Amino acid sequence: MTKDLSQTPGPRNNSASLRRALSVLLQLGHDTGGGGFSLVELSTKLEMNKSTLFRLLQPLVEARFVEQLSSGHYRLGWRNAQLGQIYLAGVDLHRSMRDVLQRLATQTSETVHLAIADFPSIVYVDKVDSPHPVRMFSRIGNQQPAYSTSLGKAMLAHASTETVEMVISNGMPARTSRTITTADRLREELAVIRERGCSIDDIENEEGIRCVAAPIFDQSGTSLSGISVSGPVERVTWDKVSEFEPLVVAAANEISRRLGAKR
Repeated sequence: MTKDLSQTPGPRNNSASLRRALSVLLQLGHDTGGGGFSLVELSTKLEMNKSTLFRLLQPLVEARFVEQLSSGHYRLGWRNAQLGQIYLAGVDLHRSMRDVLQRLATQTSETVHLAIADFPSIVYVDKVDSPHPVRMFSRIGNQQPAYSTSLGKAMLAHASTETVEMVISNGMPARTSRTITTADRLREELAVIRERGCSIDDIENEEGIRCVAAPIFDQSGTSLSGISVSGPVERVTWDKVSEFEPLVVAAANEISRRLGAKR
C-alpha cells in the first residue's frame, strides 16, 4: 500500500492537496499491467475518501499526468514520460551527445538541431550552427509545431494514436503553401516516415527551408526527441537530402544507443 503523503510531516507551507496529488501519482506508478486502478481501488489503497480523490484526479487528468481509460480506470498519462525525457535530455543529451551534433554539422555543413517533444509542439534544446553566412534562424528554447516540422513528424511517427490525434485536434493551419493541413494526409506521411526511418520538412514550416530529421529512442523504445539537419533550399537540394538522410539516421541511432535503446 502506498502511504498517503499528506500524512508525512513536512514544512508548514507544504500544500496538503499537492502531497495528496503526488501520492496518487506514486500509486498509479505501481500499475505494471497498464490496466490502471478504479476509483474505489485507489480510494482503498490511499485511504482517501472518493470525493476528495476524484477532486484531485480532475486537474491531473486535464494536465495529462493521469489518463482515464474507457473502463473508467485511471493510469499514468503521457505527460510523465515527457517530463522524464526532458530530465534525461538535461542529463544526457546536452552533456554527452554534443559530439554527435558537432560531427553531423561537420559532415553536412548545415545547421543541426536537437529537439524534444512538447506535443503538440517540439522544443529546440541544442543546436550547432552552419558555417555558412546564410542559414536557418532558430534559438534554443524555441517551440515549433510538431505537424509541420521534420523533427515533430519524426517523433509523431512513433507516437501513440492518442498523441497523434491530440496534435491533429489542436489544429493544423498552413505555415507555408506546402504545409500538410489535413489529418488523413498527416497520417499517411507518418506511415511513410516509419517505413523510411527519417522525415523531411519540404518547406512546410518555414519559407525557403528544407530539413531532414530522425527520431531518437530511449531505453523504453519511446521517441520523445530527435535530431535534424536544416538549411536553405538552394543548398539543401534533393540530391543533398539523399546524401543527408543516412547521416542523420546514423547520428540518431548513435544517440539512441547511448541512451540504452534496444532497436
